[in-house]
Amino acid sequence: MHPEVDICHCAMCQRWGGAFYAGVKGDACEIAGEAAITVYRSSEWAERAFCGTCGSNLWYRFLPTGSRSFLAGLFDLPPGFGIERQIFVDEKPDWYDILQQSPMLTGPECVAEAEAAGFTFG
Repeated sequence: MHPEVDICHCAMCQRWGGAFYAGVKGDACEIAGEAAITVYRSSEWAERAFCGTCGSNLWYRFLPTGSRSFLAGLFDLPPGFGIERQIFVDEKPDWYDILQQSPMLTGPECVAEAEAAGFTFG
């Protein structure tokens, strides 16, 4: 697991989790209990998953690359985790702030970065 958390403030993540999405990622993952997992397409470029037994949100998967990030709250993270970056900061509501300094990108900046990497969005 990489020693940082990614934060997304987009409206879809807010609806999914009640506030921002905090995700961790790594170079590989192993999924167990797949019979209880429900995966659904949340946008043209992503899917999300949750546990059908306990209701916990599990992961966000970026379909063009297949990469997943898992909700940080699912793990007992060690001290020292930082924030890699915050995205869709232009959609963040006024009622919360994250104090730790980290790179911040707006939604249009995120889309431009993805398009520059060769991804296309509907």
